[in-house]
Amino acid sequence: MSQPSYGPLFEALAHYNDKLLAMAKAQTERTAQALLQTNLDDLGQVLEQGSQQPWQLIQSQMNWWQDQLKLMQHTLLKSAGQQSEPVITPERSDRRFKAEAWSEQPIYDYLKQSYLLTARHLLASVDALEGVPQKSRERLRFFTRQYVNAMAPSNFLATNPELLKLTLESDGQNLVRGLALLAEDLERSADHLNIRLTDESAFELGRDLATTPGRVVQRTELYELIQYSPTTETVGKTPVLIVPPFINKYYIMDMRPQNSLVAWLVAQGQTVFMISWRNPGVAQAQVDLDDYVVDGVIAALDAVEAATGEREVHGIGYCIGGTALSLAMGWLAARRQKQRVRTATLFTTLLDFSQPGELGIFIHEPIIAALEAQNEAKGIMDGRQLAVSFSLLRENSLYWNYYIDSYLKGQSPVAFDLLHWNSDSTNVAGKTHNSLLRRLYLENQLVKGELKIRNTRIDLAKVKTPVLLVSAVDDHIALWQGTWQGMKLFGGEQRFLLAESGHIAGIINPPAANKYGFWHNGAEAESPESWLAGATHQSGSWWPEMMRFIKDRDEAEPVPARQPVEGLEAAPGSYVKVRLNPVFAGVRMQEEEPA
Repeated sequence: MSQPSYGPLFEALAHYNDKLLAMAKAQTERTAQALLQTNLDDLGQVLEQGSQQPWQLIQSQMNWWQDQLKLMQHTLLKSAGQQSEPVITPERSDRRFKAEAWSEQPIYDYLKQSYLLTARHLLASVDALEGVPQKSRERLRFFTRQYVNAMAPSNFLATNPELLKLTLESDGQNLVRGLALLAEDLERSADHLNIRLTDESAFELGRDLATTPGRVVQRTELYELIQYSPTTETVGKTPVLIVPPFINKYYIMDMRPQNSLVAWLVAQGQTVFMISWRNPGVAQAQVDLDDYVVDGVIAALDAVEAATGEREVHGIGYCIGGTALSLAMGWLAARRQKQRVRTATLFTTLLDFSQPGELGIFIHEPIIAALEAQNEAKGIMDGRQLAVSFSLLRENSLYWNYYIDSYLKGQSPVAFDLLHWNSDSTNVAGKTHNSLLRRLYLENQLVKGELKIRNTRIDLAKVKTPVLLVSAVDDHIALWQGTWQGMKLFGGEQRFLLAESGHIAGIINPPAANKYGFWHNGAEAESPESWLAGATHQSGSWWPEMMRFIKDRDEAEPVPARQPVEGLEAAPGSYVKVRLNPVFAGVRMQEEEPA
């Protein structure tokens, strides 16, 4: 690219910068103001405490200056060709500075280390002052981290040696390709730039993912019910009903055959049913949490009974799907109806919301009030906006690295099934989102005994169903200590397993992979910490433990395998195929309805 031809490139950059600014201005003003005011309030508390503890601030500043002087000395020695140990090095998991130039060239080595030192001191200063409320400290630390990581020299063309080299070698073609990708992503974004994480055109549901054979045996305004085809001659008498989250699509549990929980359960001789929730639009704005419990889970229990003749199921619930399943059991118990869940296995399920993980930074009255107003105005919480929010919980691995690869390197994302699922967003009905935020997260009504579903007060102590709760040690969305506490709300048998890894990998851990182990402890414990202290680590998947838990509590003899009726259509059904961002031919637009 000749020097004069860079003009159109910069014009295009300016154009898309204007579009990004317009997108920022279009964000809900009340929500933005609430976040800003919360940050200012939190910062005010830090400054107030700082004024009372000036020695802490002075000491922090002196430590920073001392480190910077050491860095200058290191840089001078390195520039003179002498050996010198770095003042600070990136963490092993930090891939931003992997290029050799970050270490070999003194100027970039200085930029890298100066940034890392400043980041460390800024974050440390948030923790240094005493007297700052813990919630305020957590929020300020999170937003400070977001700012620090956004300003990393690796994110800018002028300060990233790898990007400069690539731009010179390609004569700017990387930026041309990056602009094309940016233009496409802007068209598919909501209120925030939705960066593509994977080549979404590489996968099609029913062809590459969600391939376990079955039929849609029921469709309501809220869900489709899938019954999977058996692969064994006999099956357990009590069928299995899986309740997935309604903020994600169910096929995380039915990705490829080698890691499909659904296929594995079927191979174990189970009759498996799956709820596939509708991807709500504005027409479903008034759908509430109560509807997911009664018109969703309870209605699905009726449909399973109609298909199998069995009144009871082995229930499996994932994340907020586990919460819905638990509330359904509580609703039945409160109405003195016979319990219809023989066993309940709950994956990463919060019931006590006092420890909400990193989502807790948004659990603050002014922020929730602003989000409620946004939901009432729009009717939905846009799934694309939610996807960005969740990505920013792990900003360096799920946002900025893709920003660099796509827009600055001009590299099209590669095909990755897990990221395809992660990007296949679902909306949340406005009223449901408000209930989750206020009734569960903010007010923690279930623990307080104040939560009502369809005017029926829920008390999980009345639920005597045996419960197996599975959490993940590195889960940042549902802290395992919080899920353990929530398990104690049930009034019957309780078992707890703690998987290695996080919210997804800790759960989708097939035995054949032999990748992650888990901890188990059959003894009573007074706290999650004491439970872990007495726990035994076991290698391999915990799935067989779940199967033993189910089978040991199903005394009936196996029955001939149940074939699903012809039903409405083949699995994976229509609801799961509705996309907010179509990326290949044949994918439905959000406003389309299944036939």
